[in-house]
Amino acid sequence: MLAAAVLLPVNATLAVVLAVLLAAAVAIAAAARLADARGRGWARPVAVAGVRAAVQLAAVSALIGWVVRALPLLLCFVALMYAVAVRTAGRRITGNRTWWWAALPIGAAVLPVLVLLVLTGLVPVDGIALVPVAGILIGGALTATALAGRRALDELRTRRGEVEAGLALGMLDRDARLEIARPAASDALLPGLDQTRTVGLVTLPGAFVGMLLGGASLLPAAAVQLFVLVALMAVQVVAVAVVLELVARGRLHRADGAGGGKRRASRTLRGAEGE
Repeated sequence: MLAAAVLLPVNATLAVVLAVLLAAAVAIAAAARLADARGRGWARPVAVAGVRAAVQLAAVSALIGWVVRALPLLLCFVALMYAVAVRTAGRRITGNRTWWWAALPIGAAVLPVLVLLVLTGLVPVDGIALVPVAGILIGGALTATALAGRRALDELRTRRGEVEAGLALGMLDRDARLEIARPAASDALLPGLDQTRTVGLVTLPGAFVGMLLGGASLLPAAAVQLFVLVALMAVQVVAVAVVLELVARGRLHRADGAGGGKRRASRTLRGAEGE
């Protein structure tokens, strides 16, 4: 059986390889001029993300052993994870004050699953297990929320004329936006679906490999990985459904009118009726 230290020794070589990989990623992003829809390049965000990851993992490694000693501290740490996820997903979707609505899809997706796991005794609330499980679920909800929200608002901006045509035909604001945004937002489920469908054939995810390296047998490791994948699918489906509803109702929107508010839609409808 391989030990974690043998698989990836923590030494100067590892630090050099990590630095080279990060520098290569930044250089390629810059050379390829990778950028978002507003023309903002991704080279700098890639560099910042790599450095932040190193700093944050070092801090968490020092903090986690102290946090798990007391239940209040443990719950506060999970709440901090949730708050950071909400901020990250919300600001990824929109730059205005509606970003805080991202709290709803992430909370509605993660909380029921965590409560179910705690009540059934599968995850102890007073141990180290709660932090990684909560982190996996919150991380999955963050990704699904951000992707679904961005894709939905991008689609509404691109196909604004179709939304207004639906309003002119008498559709409700929500229904008109849902028809356009739903297929695009649903694409946020693809990464999780592909990972689940190809597990064991293309990749061996972290939970499975980690348990094997920790000395667990194959069957318990496979069972834990299956639980993680199914729980993540459930979390992501709920997150996408909730964020889609928020976009359709105009709760999550952008300053350029993507996802529009009722005021703009109502003006369009009144104009169509006047014709």
